[in-house]
Amino acid sequence: MKRSRFTEEQIIGMLKEQEAGMATADVCRKHGVSAATFYKYKARFGGLEVSDARRLRALEDENAKLKKLLAEAMLDNAILKDVTSRKW
Repeated sequence: MKRSRFTEEQIIGMLKEQEAGMATADVCRKHGVSAATFYKYKARFGGLEVSDARRLRALEDENAKLKKLLAEAMLDNAILKDVTSRKW
């Protein structure tokens, strides 16, 4: 996954600016992001605090590592099944 040029803290700061009453277009212009990106951030981080965002990032990283390990184990299992099923 491509890394954002903004940290979780910066993104949550942008969202808090908009929640405080600043227009979405003004927030986007100030930080140099498109409205689509802003709403993507809002869907992902809306209502989260900085500590929650960090925990979310850690859980996503752990999930990706576990998926990779599972895929490797499944591949090893398939290879072993193929080798043992062959007639010598």
